[in-house]
Amino acid sequence: MDFALSPKAEEYLGRLQDFMDSHVYPAEPVYEEYRRAAGYGDHTLPPVVEELKAEARSRGLWNLFLPSESGLSNLDYASLAELTGRSIHLAPEAINCAAPDTGNMEVLHMFGTASQKQQWLQPLLDGQIRSAFGMTEPDVASSDATNIGTRIVREGDEYVINGKKWWTTGISDSRCKIMIVMGKTDLDESVHRQQSMILVPVDTPGVTVVRALPVFGYQDQHGHGEVHFEDVRVPVDNLIGNEGDGFMIAQARLGPGRIHHCMRSIGIAERALQLMCERAASRVAFGKPLAMQGVVQEQIAESRMAIEQARLLTLKAAWMIDNVGARGARTEIAAIKVIAPRMALQVLDRAIQVHGGAGVSDDFPLAQMWAGMRTLRLADGPDEVHVRTVARQELGPYLPPR
Repeated sequence: MDFALSPKAEEYLGRLQDFMDSHVYPAEPVYEEYRRAAGYGDHTLPPVVEELKAEARSRGLWNLFLPSESGLSNLDYASLAELTGRSIHLAPEAINCAAPDTGNMEVLHMFGTASQKQQWLQPLLDGQIRSAFGMTEPDVASSDATNIGTRIVREGDEYVINGKKWWTTGISDSRCKIMIVMGKTDLDESVHRQQSMILVPVDTPGVTVVRALPVFGYQDQHGHGEVHFEDVRVPVDNLIGNEGDGFMIAQARLGPGRIHHCMRSIGIAERALQLMCERAASRVAFGKPLAMQGVVQEQIAESRMAIEQARLLTLKAAWMIDNVGARGARTEIAAIKVIAPRMALQVLDRAIQVHGGAGVSDDFPLAQMWAGMRTLRLADGPDEVHVRTVARQELGPYLPPR
């Protein structure tokens, strides 16, 4: 296994680092001040984001996550995703590589019809609109996606959709124009062939955004919405793939996406470690800098070692996706989805501790970073689901076939 970046990726990484230093980091206080003044329950986009997008596009830093657009492998993109994680609210969107748009674009790229690509994929690739993904539901244990209750029923040339979704990220942003919704089309099929995915424009009659859900009291600019569907009618041409393809499409969507999430988590951990070291070097307690206190040195060392371990396993998973496909990397993908967020939370917790009371305030980004990272232990499947996947793969040779 060779985790070295290709020359093209090295060149991209240099350009992205320059963009982060010259534009993204200086924009962070501008972004926060706009949101503070607007009120955190307001989901209006701070204008500085569109300025960053224009600058990134002029530099050729655009749609780097999609191999057909950037020419980068999953391994190549991994290091770029990590760098964007250092400014999680700005950098991914600035280069048009923010979730859930990335996963939705991958779905449309792989499974969309020519018409669907023209109507929805191209505006997403151009950064003109944003999108949402509706899978999780409030009334069932969504860790088991076979529980999904939303119904997608064909009536002539239309599908009629009824159900409830929540944690539909991005739905509160006024630029969100399209949702990919997962629901059941045929209850008589086998459990993994009952589900389908369908495109639902946000302004379709019967679609109601009930509320935006806070995360530990924080309101994300894009919003994590609860959405109700009441006799929502869309053309049959809005179906993605065929009826019953929902699970297959979901797995295709989530493989590379978990690399993105995990590498951004590592970027968050790196930013937290940087803040921890800066704080430790600048504060004095009991007659010497915190950085000279053995307990703080241990926290810093443990953080560095944990980051390196998580990065290596995530790069291995990316390499395997490139070489044997997501199915062949199933165990590694499940493992990193557990390990990377856990690691980032541990590093963030140590950084908060070193900052003392300041760490839990809004004067530093650590508390909000922790809140956002904690959700990743639930998003795209809770830890327990991925641990079970790893266990089953490990036990497979020792148990009779199911």
